[in-house]
Amino acid sequence: MSEKFYDVIIVGGAAAGLSAAIYTSRQGLKTLVVTKDIGGQALLASHIENYPGFKSINGFELMQIFYQQAESFGAEFVYEEVKEVGEINGKFYVKTINDTYNSQTLILAFGKTPREMGVPNESKFIGKGLSYCATCDGPLFKNKIVAVVGFGDLAMDAALLLANIANKVYLIIPSDKLIGDEDLVNKCMSEKKITLIPNSEVIEVKGEKRVESLVLKNTKTSTINELKIDGVFVELGYTTKTDFIKGFVKMNELGEIIVDKNQATSRAGVFAAGDVTDTPFKQLVISAGDGAKAGLAAYNYIQRLRGKPIKKADWRKLSK
Repeated sequence: MSEKFYDVIIVGGAAAGLSAAIYTSRQGLKTLVVTKDIGGQALLASHIENYPGFKSINGFELMQIFYQQAESFGAEFVYEEVKEVGEINGKFYVKTINDTYNSQTLILAFGKTPREMGVPNESKFIGKGLSYCATCDGPLFKNKIVAVVGFGDLAMDAALLLANIANKVYLIIPSDKLIGDEDLVNKCMSEKKITLIPNSEVIEVKGEKRVESLVLKNTKTSTINELKIDGVFVELGYTTKTDFIKGFVKMNELGEIIVDKNQATSRAGVFAAGDVTDTPFKQLVISAGDGAKAGLAAYNYIQRLRGKPIKKADWRKLSK
């Protein structure tokens, strides 16, 4: 179990979670972000033209800016999936497969999480050669042999990114050819480090202490093969997982967390932001704004507990 105690733990590393981390860490709060990846669904956007300050930017680049800002203010990151959250004696805990983290406040901003393959040993090797975030963990596989499992633009983006780091990249797809953005398809097909493995699905992850190979099944011939690798990156899209917070905070009939105007949930000390809440408009800029509100609300909550002044900054006063 982790011995570190945080002022705030943020579950989720997309627009809402990263925005919250920028605000909490900048206010001097010891902040931990627990997430499976950086960027979430924003990574699906190749062209964003309605985010203020940018005439046009892709989701990957924008989320990297968010991440770098949060990290520069001292926010810490753990790339794991949260399995359980709870409260004991007024303090909160967050359990992952590998550890338990504790905090004074909690911000739920996970939105949708990366979809898993659902094969034997998958969870066993998370963080041990298996990742859902090429951006986060790619640098760990310099000069190694890796595989990307997925389809569409997400998988191709990951493969091209890893081709700049690893010695060899296997791109495992369920179809007989690459489907998606034509420019990405052409780049993947012309990249010498990328080897396409079509009509294939992973049926098992194998290894001792770390990932050592994947067992593949050809969807057309049913042939079984074993592929030796050093790491695997899963790019199968996103899904909503809220089972671990049922009964912890109030949710509506759609499974969304109910929040007030300050992003507070039904449980004192717990805040929420982004697509996981009942905020009606699911837009990146709104998620970022709600994340900022949640971060400031968490700061004020801690200040009250410490008997210190809360933050009531007004931009109109600050501009004078």
